[in-house]
Formats: sequence, C-alpha cells, structure tokens
Amino acid sequence: MMKNFRTLLTAQLVSATLLVIVLLVGFLYYGKNQLILQENTAKLAIEQTIATHVTADGKSLSRQLDRSFKLKSLQVRRLDGTILYEQSNNAYQASFISQLFALAGKVDDTVTIKDEQQDVLVRYELDHRATLKGMQYFLFVLVGSPFILFMLPVLIIKNSLQRKYRRISRVVNETIEAFLSDNQQTKTENSELPAEFSEISISLRKLTQYTQQQAEKMKADAQLIAEEAYKDAVTGLPNRNRFVQNYEEHFTNSSQANYGIFGITRCTELQSINQTRGFHEGDQYIKEVSDILKRVIATYRDSKLFRLNGSDFGILMPKVTPKEAENFALQLQSRFNEFQKLSELDSVAYTGLVSYENGKALGELLASADTSISLAQTKQPNAWHLQKESSGLDSAGNSYGNQNWRNVIDDVIANNRLALLVQHIMPSSRAAKAYSEILVRFKTHEEQTLPTASFLAMAEKLDKIIAIDRLIVETSLTTIKTKSMHDQYFGINLSPRSVHDDQFVIWLERRLLKDANIAAKLVFEVSEFGLQQNLKTSKRFIDMLHRAGSRITVEKFGVGITSFKFFRDLKPDYVKMDGSYTRHINEDKNNQYFMRLMIDLAHRIGVGVFAESVETQEEKHMLESLFIDGNQGYYIGKPSPM
Repeated sequence: MMKNFRTLLTAQLVSATLLVIVLLVGFLYYGKNQLILQENTAKLAIEQTIATHVTADGKSLSRQLDRSFKLKSLQVRRLDGTILYEQSNNAYQASFISQLFALAGKVDDTVTIKDEQQDVLVRYELDHRATLKGMQYFLFVLVGSPFILFMLPVLIIKNSLQRKYRRISRVVNETIEAFLSDNQQTKTENSELPAEFSEISISLRKLTQYTQQQAEKMKADAQLIAEEAYKDAVTGLPNRNRFVQNYEEHFTNSSQANYGIFGITRCTELQSINQTRGFHEGDQYIKEVSDILKRVIATYRDSKLFRLNGSDFGILMPKVTPKEAENFALQLQSRFNEFQKLSELDSVAYTGLVSYENGKALGELLASADTSISLAQTKQPNAWHLQKESSGLDSAGNSYGNQNWRNVIDDVIANNRLALLVQHIMPSSRAAKAYSEILVRFKTHEEQTLPTASFLAMAEKLDKIIAIDRLIVETSLTTIKTKSMHDQYFGINLSPRSVHDDQFVIWLERRLLKDANIAAKLVFEVSEFGLQQNLKTSKRFIDMLHRAGSRITVEKFGVGITSFKFFRDLKPDYVKMDGSYTRHINEDKNNQYFMRLMIDLAHRIGVGVFAESVETQEEKHMLESLFIDGNQGYYIGKPSPM
C-alpha cells in the first residue's frame, strides 16, 4: 500500500510539474506578445505627438512625452546631433519577471523615431515595470495553483492511509497482547478482527506458530549453552562453575546432615609437558589423568569429579569416611605410578584430601585441600595426604610437612643438586638475534628428579627462592666458563621475588661485573606478571642489567592488562609471547591480528619478539609471516643437556 501511495505521489508531482511547464511557456508567449503590442502602440502615439508638436523646444517635447508615457530613458536631439534633452532612470533594476522574459527572447530595446519635418530625433525605452508587476503576480498564481490542486488529493489520501494504518496497528497490537497475556495459549483465529482486516488473521496465525517455534528453539539453545558453560572442553567433565553450584546446593545450604571427603588432584607436570612436548601432549596427559580418576572414583557411590582449572581436578565423595578415603588414595597412587612408568614422567599428580561437614565454607575447604597437596609433595612421587580434621592441619603435621621440603631445598642448595638443560630459540632471519634458554632440573640426594613446579612453589613458600635463583645464576656462569661457551648467548629465568629484592640485585650486578664478557651474552627472563607487581623496582632492575651489558626478556607476555604500557615504561630488549597465542595460530585469526599488532609495536621501538610452544610447521610458518624474530618449542628443538 505504501508503494502504491509513493507511486501516486510521484505521478502527481510529475503531472503538476508538466502542467506548470506548459502554463509557463504559454504565459511567456502571451506576455511577450502583450509587451510587443504595448511597445508598438506607444511608438505610434509618440510619432503622432512629435508630428503635431508645434515648437522647436526640446524640453517642452520631452515634458509632453514624460506626461503621456512611462519611459525608462529619453533623448531628444536635432538631426545634426545637437542634444536638446536627455534623461535616464539609473535606479531602475531588472525584476525577476523581466529576466524571465529576457530568457524567452524579449529584451527592452531602445526605440528611435526620426522626424525630418520637425528636424528632431527621439530615442526612448519604455518602462514596463507596472505591467510586469501585474504579470509577476499572475505568474505566481499560475505556477502555484497546479501544485496545490494536485497535492490536495495526495494529502487527503495520506491522512486516510494513516488513519487506516493506526487502526490496523491497534488491532494487531491488541491481538498480540492478548496472545502473550494468555501464556501464549490464545488462538489467533478466535481473535475478533474487523472484516477489512481478515487477511491479517492468516499472518497472525503464522506469527503465533513461528513465535512458539522460536521460543522452543531458544529454550533448547539456552539449555545447550548452559551445559557448555558448565563443561570442560578437554575432558568433558563438569567445570569449576558446576562444582561451586553443586557444593552450595548440596552441602552449604542443605538442611540434611552431610559429611564426606573433598580432594584436589593436581597435575604438577602439565606446565613442563606444555613447554617441552607441546600443548597437544599436555591435553593428552590431562585426559589420561581424568580417565584414571573416573575409573577409581566409579566404585564410590554418588561421588563426583570436576575439573577446577588447568591442572586441578576436584573430587567430591559424600558419606565417605577417612578410612575409605585412604583406600581410594592408595588405589589412585597405584594407578598414577603405573602411568608414570609408561609416560616416562618425573611424577603424574599429587592428591590432597580433606574431610568436611555441613556448613564448611568453600574457600576454606579449597585452602585446606591445597595445603594437603603441599604436604603430599614432600613425600614420594604421586603421593597423597589426608587431612582428617576439618578445621585445618594440626601444627605438628604442618611443621613436619614444611620441614621436609625445607630439608630437601637446603640439601639442593648446599650440594648444588641441579642439572642444566638448554632449549634453543631459532632466529627467523640472519639479522635476528636469539639465544638458548637454560632450564633447571632439581635432584634429591638419591639423584631422583624433583617436580620442578612443586620445588619452586615450595621454595617460594619457604622463602628459599632467592637462594635458589642465586644458585642457578652461579651454576650457569660456572658452566659457561668451564665449557668455554663464551661465544654463545644464554637465557636465565629469575623469579619475581628476586627481581624485587635489593640485596639480590646488588649481588647480581657485582657477579655480572666480575665476568663482564659472559654477562654481555646473558639474557634474563622474567614473567610479565612478576614485573608488573612493582614497576619502579622492575625498571631499576632492568637498568642494572643494561649497565652490566646483559639483556632482559619479558616472558609470558600478552596476558596482562597493561601490555601496551609495558613498552613505554620498561623498554625491554625482548618479549616472549605467551604460549596461548602460539597454539593453532595458523587457524586463529584473532591471535594472528594480536601478534601482528604486538610485533609491529615492539619493532617500532627496537624490541625483539619471540614465540614459545611452537609445535607444528604450520605455526612456525605463520609466525614467520608475521615477522616474528625467533621461535622456541618442541617442534624447533627439545631441551638437551647443557
């Protein structure tokens, strides 16, 4: 209907325009002839006036002509050229209508009348202003009338359509509101619609069916999204969100008397596997641990397994006693030991168990289980620890666990029980500079390899991490000197605690100055998160390294919220992008865009960019196309003894 109205409006406008053009042409033709007729009449009258003029006075003739005719200009002179009288109206301005006639070919020409008997020549130009003024008023009426006559029906039709549309809208709205207010059960076919709107009933019935279908589809999609939001993508287990929901519903807010065992199994080798073997192997490792947990937990009724985060699994075993939990832990450790032999790992996972009762705060429960894991890590590989008291560890047990770790760490420091490995960073071009990262493995007095992540975590907890960093630096420098590796570049990892410790920074500067030739070949790696903890001391540390001739690499870069500000404030020599940006970068357009942006920003200020955890040739080629400076990962090269 609106299309028909627009067509009508266009037709009316075109018709009115054509009519105006026809009327305008007719008007100009008629007006032009009237002006010519007026000029001819005036000419005859002026000739007669000149012929009957009896005096030779030019002024009297001009006065007579002025009184008889409206003239724009007048000149009276003898035939010999002597001017008797001359006047001109300089204030005369051409009107719109006169310009229109000029376009039509009617120009006010000067008329010349010569009378030899009177020995006089008269030149004049008529003043048509009065005539043109009347014609101009007539022209406006002539042009405006067609538009008014043609637009009037359009306005009437428009108002009629608007009233009809409002009526239709009101009826449709009332029908839809009735449908919605009746819990979507109102039948549209029963709605009372006016007869002229009978066709709308069909559309409303279709709308009802479509709305119901969409509502059902949205409900199904919402259920699917909710399930995905509570499911871990790698293992298919319920995730941390589902665990929190389940715990609050069944244990915190439940009025029934509930008790049982809660445990956390921590996959302590995940970070090491991701770094040295790649993320694919890391995911496979997580799946294997998940399958082991599922098989062992299946024998305990109503028990549930969750994946809490990257390395942690949560275990809820309602109505399980501590004695039964010990049997569960022994079975689990046995399975982990078998898997460890097959996978050639230093360990598989450690388990911390804690008993609980109704009303136990979730945060407190998680903290207790985490402490149990720390105690389990002081024992043999894949060990477990059960905390039987829900209130927390007793002081003797806590002291014993910490003391075990303290003894192990002190033994490593005192006897230099560590082994150095290197993993090379391959430069992407001849102009790019790179180095080999030094990796550390810690040993017991029985030459068994300790889990690196657990060792460093306990060293941090027991305030031994600075001593460990000093040992790593000293051992690295000694090895480089002993094996005559002065011409190679090496990277050494430092903990954030050491970077922000004034005494360590002073010691490190003196140690680097002692072996200045080696210091010039060293690159120290510190995590972005660690440097962000105190930008002032971080900048002071970086300045010290530069004074000593060494360089700094910010590792795990890109996960912080101030990554862009980092370039400005600290000006590192290199950044090593977090492995999450490298994984499947050949398929991930978002990571490609982010990497391209970061590389461009870094290169603008002279900062090199490395990628870690490169596992495939496709990832390597994509990173090189983004102008990465160097690649590191399992595909590039495995860690090897230094």
